[in-house]
Amino acid sequence: MEPTLISEHEIQQFRAATKGTAQKIHFNNAGASLPPDVVVDTVIRYLNEEAACGGYETEAKYKEQLDYTYTLVARLINAETNEIALVENASTAWILAFNGICFKPGDVVLTSEMEYVTNLIGLLNAKKTLGIEIKVIPNDARGNFSLMALEAAISPKTKLIAVTHIPSTAGGMLPIVEIGQIARKHGILYLVDACQSAGQIPVDVKEIGCDMLAVTGRKYLRAPRGTGFLFVRKAVQDQLKLTFIDGSTAAVVTEDDFKVRDDARRFELYEKNRALILGLGKAVEYARDIGVDRIWQRIQYLAGLLRNELENIEGITVHDPGDQKCGIVTFSVKGIDNATVKSLLAEKQINVSVGKAVSTLIYMNKHHLTSIVRASVHYYNTVEEIEFLCDALKTILK
Repeated sequence: MEPTLISEHEIQQFRAATKGTAQKIHFNNAGASLPPDVVVDTVIRYLNEEAACGGYETEAKYKEQLDYTYTLVARLINAETNEIALVENASTAWILAFNGICFKPGDVVLTSEMEYVTNLIGLLNAKKTLGIEIKVIPNDARGNFSLMALEAAISPKTKLIAVTHIPSTAGGMLPIVEIGQIARKHGILYLVDACQSAGQIPVDVKEIGCDMLAVTGRKYLRAPRGTGFLFVRKAVQDQLKLTFIDGSTAAVVTEDDFKVRDDARRFELYEKNRALILGLGKAVEYARDIGVDRIWQRIQYLAGLLRNELENIEGITVHDPGDQKCGIVTFSVKGIDNATVKSLLAEKQINVSVGKAVSTLIYMNKHHLTSIVRASVHYYNTVEEIEFLCDALKTILK
């Protein structure tokens, strides 16, 4: 059944419940979305209670709600609660998963040209220190990830397929479900960076078939900065070595040994910001109440409209590759430095970001791009805001 469209009345309600929309036109949702007021209030209320009553005492009072965040996150991605670890961001999650894999010299990791800089550094570090081999599956002439090339690249030495679903500096998307089918067929570990996906697109780890999934909260989930989570499939948890160990890692400790706990929380450290955990839970709840399928429909509509408008402005080049596109729209303005474009738009209270080559290095180098302007839409953005942005760009071009 098709999800019902988010109505204009609902959009106005969401904007009224998000203070930032009254002050800024925010097209930097791929950097950090404007959080709903209820998320901000949840965090502040908890911090105030900590200050008044004590940190451990407040944690004990809110234990049930804090634990429920794991349940909410699991439901968001169709996982089990014991498959979720709460961490600071997607990079932390990815590093914990990747560095947990027991690589041997000669093991091959397959990735794409859209891989994020942190992940690329992780791969290169493993190449330098562990002797792994990295094979990049390039996009085809249309900018689509080649499943045929992926299948052809698999060998007995292939240890891992690691891909970023939505790249940092382009509006394309990888076919992560189809990649997962290939990974499962060959029994290869599969790690997905979904930092831009969660909250924007329905994410179902069972459909994707991934073993590990890394997510950040501040982007499309509209959660506070410093939040994120790692999914590790239960059957894979014992295969990953632990990067960090503290008192909460173990279920049993004796003077001579310890036994690791039997869920994904083994990948966490005990000390973390409980107020932010509650904020993450509230943001996930907020997104699920709206319906991520409805959010995705709205984002596709707004991003498609923005791309069409930009493509009709002489002097603007849209750079998004591939047939499947998301809420990230990347472009450049002829004759004007991208950082200057960002600054001029900021003067008109329009937030965009500049994506540098290093963020998606292989793709950017391939297309001879040193940077791009990135405008990323969310469901609370409006058609009027898109028109205002395009009018501002026309003024800049004059």
